[in-house]
Amino acid sequence: MAEAIFDDFLKIDMRVGRVTRVEEFPEARKPAWKIWIDFGPEVGEKRASAQITNYSREELEGRLVVGVVNFPPRQIGPFVSEVLVLGATDEEGRVILLHPEAEVPLGRRIF
Repeated sequence: MAEAIFDDFLKIDMRVGRVTRVEEFPEARKPAWKIWIDFGPEVGEKRASAQITNYSREELEGRLVVGVVNFPPRQIGPFVSEVLVLGATDEEGRVILLHPEAEVPLGRRIF
C-alpha cells in the first residue's frame, strides 16, 4: 500500500449528496444504474454510473450518499460519469454505500 500524506487526502473532494433520479443502464458491461445526485448549490447535480444493483431504484432515490466530485469525468458506454459514489464491499461482493447517519446539508465536505 502506498503511503499518502494529509495534503494528498485534502486533494480528494468528497461531498454529501442526495440521489434524485435513477435509470437503468442496459448498455453497461456489468450491471449498473445511471444515477443523478444533487450536491447542493456549490457543486450542483452530477451524474454517476454505479455498480450498486443490490439496491433497488426505490432504495436509492432520495438517499444520502458520499461521492468524490473532483475526479475527471469518465465515459462509460454512451454515458458520462462525473462522480465516484463511495462504498465498501461485503463478504458477498455487494457494494454497501457510505452515507451520513443523520441529515446534513447537501454538498457538505467530508473530512
